Amino acid sequence: MTSAILEPQEHRDLRAAVAALGTRYGRDYFTAAVRDGRHTDELWAEAGKAGYLGVNLPEAYGGGGGGIAELAIVLEELGAAGCPLLMLVVSPAICGTVIARFGTEEQKRQWLPGLADGTRKMAFGITEPDAGSNSHRITTTARRDGDDWVLSGRKVFISGVDIADATLIVGRTEDARTGKLKPCLFIVPRDAEGFRRSPIPMELHAPEKQFELVLDDVRLPADALVGDEDAGLLQLFAGLNPERIMTAAFALGLGRQAVARAVEYARTRQVWKGGAIGVHQAIAHPLAQAHIELELARLMTQKAAALYDAGDDAGAGEAANMAKYAAAEAAAKAVDQAVHTLGGNGLSTEYGLAQMLTASRVARIAPVSREMILNYVSHQTLGLPKSY
Repeated sequence: MTSAILEPQEHRDLRAAVAALGTRYGRDYFTAAVRDGRHTDELWAEAGKAGYLGVNLPEAYGGGGGGIAELAIVLEELGAAGCPLLMLVVSPAICGTVIARFGTEEQKRQWLPGLADGTRKMAFGITEPDAGSNSHRITTTARRDGDDWVLSGRKVFISGVDIADATLIVGRTEDARTGKLKPCLFIVPRDAEGFRRSPIPMELHAPEKQFELVLDDVRLPADALVGDEDAGLLQLFAGLNPERIMTAAFALGLGRQAVARAVEYARTRQVWKGGAIGVHQAIAHPLAQAHIELELARLMTQKAAALYDAGDDAGAGEAANMAKYAAAEAAAKAVDQAVHTLGGNGLSTEYGLAQMLTASRVARIAPVSREMILNYVSHQTLGLPKSY
């Protein structure tokens, strides 16, 4: 049980309500959607109607008035029930947060109510083929042409573009004072001329597909720019810190789902005399350790969310990176141990654990690799010199 000191009653009530919703859909619903090439539209719509999708967005625009702490609970509990909604990471968490913090009044009115109730979705485009984890190498550029902006470039591994009404694209503009390129954020409608997408075949089993994007002189009006042209990294990390926190929540839900399945199997599977296999410490202890590590990672995720929601961007940056790292490692270990607990059954389609092996790698790679997080902690937290 989570202490009331760390998680108030309203958070525990939210967990219980979302868990109940997730249980009504569950892993079978999620798996069937993947198998049939469908999206989890029914769950998304019901979660939106219940107010869960926009729980972090301002009440004035149809949201719940909460923060990333509440939205992370939603994603974790849906994941623990076996039906995570990946678009929660990008639509309300990244795009909704950025628009709520930095958007114009017109942008807020245009986008936030739909993001909050689930009737509109946004994707987020930052990753590029030749940039990898180095966001300073982003080559997508935005130049002024009269009152318009013209965007050119490529993006890869962009989730859910096919179901998004628009994509929040990270481009670079030239600073008039220094001549250096700086990151800026633009809302690109899905039907914008010159904006093309192509699916990337993936081994990852998820309803949300990955895409490569091409922006071929995409012309946008002046109001497509979100926030201040000179704010640069401040606005970018207003979206990236929630992304890391939500990725941690995704990993926690996945790990909890895997451990729960393994524990149920260990309680009932009988091979030797003396009862179920869970009586043996070689089975029980690794699952207990996996549970402990997931709980520890959840504490750091709660800390990161609390710091972000309190407006401490610097503190949240450090904690969000640590939370993402800890949750990703804990989830990968939990899934691996769950598969090992079931033996051959762990690789069968029937038990649904094998497909989690691929999913458990996602949080270790995206949105930033664990090595880059270790780089961050080593030089930002420990004060060691940069190696890159």
